[in-house]
Amino acid sequence: MEQQVLIIRKIEKITHNVLRFTLNNTNKIKFMPGQAAELAVDKDGWRDKRNPFTFTSLPFEDHLEFTIKIYPDHNGVTNELSKLEVGDKIILKSVFGAIQFEGKGTFIAGGAGVTPFISIIRDLHQKGNLKGNRLIFANSTQIDIINKNEFESILGDNFLNILSREEVDPYSHGRIDTAYLKDNITSPEDYFYICGPEPMMDTVEDSLKELGVEEDKIVKEVFN
Repeated sequence: MEQQVLIIRKIEKITHNVLRFTLNNTNKIKFMPGQAAELAVDKDGWRDKRNPFTFTSLPFEDHLEFTIKIYPDHNGVTNELSKLEVGDKIILKSVFGAIQFEGKGTFIAGGAGVTPFISIIRDLHQKGNLKGNRLIFANSTQIDIINKNEFESILGDNFLNILSREEVDPYSHGRIDTAYLKDNITSPEDYFYICGPEPMMDTVEDSLKELGVEEDKIVKEVFN
């Protein structure tokens, strides 16, 4: 696929540091739920600076959507994206494989690592195949929870949150460890999808194996 120049249709603030970008779809961009793309800002000095971001829209929709955490202190691509307005352009350079759905199970996300799961969960919901799946979402505080209302609506009791820096009902407090997973995963025979900071992923993977989960049932993607 040749790179595509896309126009921003809408920008929405999802949390205090997360923006949702809605772009036009040229119909030349094909992806599967969970896949990502390399994006660059169509401005002088930024066209060759690319970052990977996950599609959060569905493949059949007439638009593309990316849900992106902004890091203003990094002076990088996300900070430059935060300066854009409706009508500005973003370059999509390539689509590549990331997490894909293998079978029912538990999705485990840390912070913005939830983004690959947004499209997958929306796709399962749209197809009526969401039953038996669960999302465990770890954040620092409740204001960091991305797509909270949507996940509550479509997942109900299978949307579990744990906060590391805030103690507030009805959320669990602490970090995802073996004891927490033992009480909250669906079944050790299911698939487990992990995405988040690498130390968190390593800890979760070790805990799952301790609980008897086979390595080939663990699907993971490092989120930077």
